[in-house]
Amino acid sequence: MTPFTDRTRRLAQSLLAPADGLMNRLYTWRFNPLYHSGAVVVVLLLIILVTGIYLLFFYRIGAPYASVERLADQWWLGSWMRSLHRYASDAAVVAVLIHMFRMFAQERSWGPRALAWVSGLVMLFVLFVSGWTGYVMVWDVQGLLLAREGARLLDLLPLFSEPIARTFVGERELPGAFFFLNLFLHVALPVGMGLGLWVHVSRVARAGLLPPRGLSWTVTGALLAMSVLWPAALGPAADLFRLPDTAPLDVFYSFWLPVSQAMPAWSVWLSSSAFSGVVLLVPWWARPALEARPAPSVVNERLCTGCTQCWVDCPYEAIAMVPRADAREERVARVDPALCVSCGICAGSCAPMGVGPPVRTGRDQLAAVRAFVSRNALDAQVVVVACTRGAGGVAASPEFQGAPVIPVDCAGSMHTSVVEYLVRSGAGGVLIVSCPPRDCWHREGPKWLEQRLYHDREAELKPRVDRRRVRLVYAGLGERATVRAALRTFQRDIGALEVARPEDRVELDIECERPAEEVLER
Repeated sequence: MTPFTDRTRRLAQSLLAPADGLMNRLYTWRFNPLYHSGAVVVVLLLIILVTGIYLLFFYRIGAPYASVERLADQWWLGSWMRSLHRYASDAAVVAVLIHMFRMFAQERSWGPRALAWVSGLVMLFVLFVSGWTGYVMVWDVQGLLLAREGARLLDLLPLFSEPIARTFVGERELPGAFFFLNLFLHVALPVGMGLGLWVHVSRVARAGLLPPRGLSWTVTGALLAMSVLWPAALGPAADLFRLPDTAPLDVFYSFWLPVSQAMPAWSVWLSSSAFSGVVLLVPWWARPALEARPAPSVVNERLCTGCTQCWVDCPYEAIAMVPRADAREERVARVDPALCVSCGICAGSCAPMGVGPPVRTGRDQLAAVRAFVSRNALDAQVVVVACTRGAGGVAASPEFQGAPVIPVDCAGSMHTSVVEYLVRSGAGGVLIVSCPPRDCWHREGPKWLEQRLYHDREAELKPRVDRRRVRLVYAGLGERATVRAALRTFQRDIGALEVARPEDRVELDIECERPAEEVLER
């Protein structure tokens, strides 16, 4: 990653963090539309599909503009169905761009995630082409301008025996086959997006294709209200004998027309190809340098009991259970480096601490927390364990509001034995600050951590740990005030408890059938 790329990404994060914080205050993290930008696109595509099927029954390729005009005059249903179709299409472009911006800013586009980035761009292009054919189907002045400019650009390619731009010049009316072709593309291309969506999420486990129901209905209701109150305008009918000086253009689909019309066709192709190439290659030019990339997880087969918990918890399906090479009966976990993003969630899910990225396994974490305790006199104070990707940015400092801070790459990668060790070593409490579950950079870290702390998920926090001294809060990168308020409240609650006393000897049981149970001592 070049210094320019790093500065660009940091700038993107500086814009994203306050926007996320504002949306969390307005809607809470559960319904933050920015967190669900990708899933919102799916909702919008479903709206486009339903309204498009309705509009298809009234469209006539022999009289395209007249059939759309009749729909626009149908105030009781047709008008707002057409408007909803258009507004949802516009909103889909906005949601896709927000989703892309998030993935770039959060460094979630390279490595195993490159397939999602490339397939997402392909689907965005298909969305644009489908939108352009839809406007041509209307055959108003905007559709005419799009058709003429598209023909001019396509004529530069050696695809047709005769220039197709001649189709829009002369006294003859356009044949119905032209509108049938646009109708076919307008319907067929979105069908292909279903395959693209499958490819897009093929490398993640438990893909969240839809946002929470409340957000889905809110988006649908807002667009429906706009459609009823401000129906989409229908431009003047296309006239092949007149070239309009101006035309109402859709800013989301036709923004490029004025610039393209003023340029030679070859320069339009050259500039658009160069821009598309730069965006398409983001996973390669924006990735960290080789020495800075985190290493994938590894499995200590001697410690693996074949419990399958890491396999279940992995957000990217990078772990498989395979037959062992030794005489033991159970299977053993195996990590595919080509799919692993080094999130470390497997380290937090492994009770015997036999899997995880190098230097970040559960055993490495315990060694680090022992060193932390030896350096810091806990004196019954609260210790903050903060995610480096969010948590108001407090993980960048050794302490926050007087409380010592332990940074973790992902809260879900932290083994619960770390929390137990801190509490039993005399910490008054442990405040774990994680990214909001809907915005975890590694997808499922907060979800699995919460279940391990409070719901006895495998690698659970042991019952002997006083849950009153453990608290989990969520805060994005721009929500430092949230962390400050949570720490203040937790410190007050801890102050009402008896003073924490460190144990003389802290022994942590590691659940493991083979080899025999091991004991880690301070």
